Amino acid sequence: MNQTHLTHPKYRKDIDGLRAIAILSVVGFHAFPQWIKGGFVGVDIFFVISGYLISSIIFGNLERKSFSYIEFYSRRILRIFPALIIVLVSTYVAGWFLLLPGEYKQLGKHIAAGAGFVSNLAFWNEAGYFDTASATKPLLHLWSLGIEEQFYIFWPLLLGLVWKYRLNFLAITVLIAIASFTINVFTVVSNPVADFYSPLSRFWELMVGGVLAYLTLHKPHRLPKNTNFQSVLGLALIAIAILSVNKASFFPGWWALLPTVGAFLVISAQPTALVNRYVLSNRVLVWIGLISYPLYLWHWAILSFLQITESELPSAKIRILAIIASIFLAWLTYWAIEKPIRFKLTGNWRVVVLCVSLTLIGFIGFNTYQRNGLSFRMMKISQELTGFKPNLTKDWRLGKCFLEGTDKFSDICLESRRPLVFLWGDSHAAALYPGLKNLQPKYQFGIAQYTATGCKPLFGTDIAGEKYCKAINAENIALIKKIKPDFVLLHANWSEMSDLKGLEVTINLLKKSNITKIVLLGPDPVWNKELPRIIFSYYRKEHSIPPLRMKSNNAVIAHKLDVAMRDFAKLQNIQYISSLDILCDQEGCLTRTDNDSVNIMTMDSSHLTPQGASYEVGIVLKRILEPIAEE
Repeated sequence: MNQTHLTHPKYRKDIDGLRAIAILSVVGFHAFPQWIKGGFVGVDIFFVISGYLISSIIFGNLERKSFSYIEFYSRRILRIFPALIIVLVSTYVAGWFLLLPGEYKQLGKHIAAGAGFVSNLAFWNEAGYFDTASATKPLLHLWSLGIEEQFYIFWPLLLGLVWKYRLNFLAITVLIAIASFTINVFTVVSNPVADFYSPLSRFWELMVGGVLAYLTLHKPHRLPKNTNFQSVLGLALIAIAILSVNKASFFPGWWALLPTVGAFLVISAQPTALVNRYVLSNRVLVWIGLISYPLYLWHWAILSFLQITESELPSAKIRILAIIASIFLAWLTYWAIEKPIRFKLTGNWRVVVLCVSLTLIGFIGFNTYQRNGLSFRMMKISQELTGFKPNLTKDWRLGKCFLEGTDKFSDICLESRRPLVFLWGDSHAAALYPGLKNLQPKYQFGIAQYTATGCKPLFGTDIAGEKYCKAINAENIALIKKIKPDFVLLHANWSEMSDLKGLEVTINLLKKSNITKIVLLGPDPVWNKELPRIIFSYYRKEHSIPPLRMKSNNAVIAHKLDVAMRDFAKLQNIQYISSLDILCDQEGCLTRTDNDSVNIMTMDSSHLTPQGASYEVGIVLKRILEPIAEE
């Protein structure tokens, strides 16, 4: 290709206005998700805008034989790297002071993924019980930047080949859009996490913009003629999406057509449409649109750090102040960093410096991940109290006796020793295993561990989001009929009264299988935040070891369930053991196993550490096995 300057589509204020609507909806959703439930569709609007603008540049310049890959990628670097570098560095510095080792390790990983523009792939692969809640991932929003960058790499190269071999731009764009949309529709139910993060199921949204770019350049007569109507309809579709779509919707799926088709209609209406001219082109929306990229980067990082440092959701006032701070930082980033680098400075050295800087930041993030979050940042006592790192392969026998997905149980899950305790449940049950193993020499019993992600021991019931549970639980009941364990210990993340209905079916089946000793272990105490975070916050404020018991837990539903399950067990004539009675009293719930140790009780908000499991299981076994010994 000739090394001439790329030509760009004529600047349109209304597109910046549309960007403003997109970013305001995203910020509103992140700050006030209970009010702006579908605001996350703003990202889909951004995808259409990016697809339209980038495709317009590529189509036009390829046809004029003026396209330069070097110039194209250089311009992308100058546009994207400066603000991203500032935000990555800022989150790393903030994390140094605010994050626990495990959190800082994860941040390092996310910084490396963000610098390599593969954040969507990193978050896609983080599904699991110890995947930190989304609100405590300061760089979660970079998933969309990853998809856009992957598009920027893939699309020019493909179109270059299309142009070289004289293929039709529109046909190829439509073909990719149809293929990607098909993947999206068929994946949204079977694997919603993959559908959300995969470029294969998201590229169609950028292709919508690509189709519009081609039609605008070559077939404007194919576009709707009533521009005023189509711009109003487009904004209406976007508004419907923001107001009607929510986290429970199968998204993107078919729902994503609302914001994408809406954006298509608004952009295709052209700047002359009344809505585009007088609403989208007003100064306020255009100004917000101009800073929309740095605002997108800043707002979530700030809100996420607030969520991390607070023991609960920050107040509305604090969240509003966070938004104001984000807008200020976005403006400062745009006017003091982005514009000078892009428009005032000259020379190829800018691109080299930006690439080297981002690579260095990515290396620092990866190094932090490899060094387990640089725990030396903390005082020794703080490290001991909050530095527990779960080894699921060892502690829970992940992939062997604690399954995720389609794995099969290993032979090691069933021991021949009697009396045999059959452990059946989800991750909360799996967390008991190291305690059972630790006390095995004392009580001389065998262990059968059959646990799986999210699979409560509710026979014949589909578990929401866990499609393998029905089959796994059916296998478990068949195995119990065959081996006749002496005890069946049922435990899970009991969280709903409806669990009792499923439990009744399970218990009746166990009784029909001549299992007479059924033990139901009630709900674990649930902290309102990860216990290590609560302890860390206490230590930072008080400069002392936290008390043995604390009341900073949010176990209201657990206490209600505890009472209901106790009554249920009496009616079913089975043994009930209250986890809350073991771990909590009027002074609060245990933070450590005893006053003289720093063995933390739970590794997150509710899963027991191996030491915590040994503490609880010691009391459980005393109640179910010692009476057998006395007989």
